[in-house]
Amino acid sequence: MYIVLLRFSANKSQAPAHMAGHREWLQKGIADGVFLLAGSIRPGLGGAILAAGPSPEALQARIDQDPFVVHDIVKAEIIDVDPNHAAEGLALLAA
Repeated sequence: MYIVLLRFSANKSQAPAHMAGHREWLQKGIADGVFLLAGSIRPGLGGAILAAGPSPEALQARIDQDPFVVHDIVKAEIIDVDPNHAAEGLALLAA
């Protein structure tokens, strides 16, 4: 399982021009079953994604296709997490 942090770079002002492509990219990740959850880092610092399934290399390749990454609007950090404790109802995440 991975936590992907997408922190805005100095090019944050270009985000509106690439928002549609970024949202399309997120929806594809969700539809493919790789992204489990995505949302904003508040207040306006970027975004975060909970991902599962692919190898670190495959996830990096997917992240590299995000229009926000391509246009240096965000810097991506992938954190590899080995979950072993989960609240009831979320046990599937720790499996």
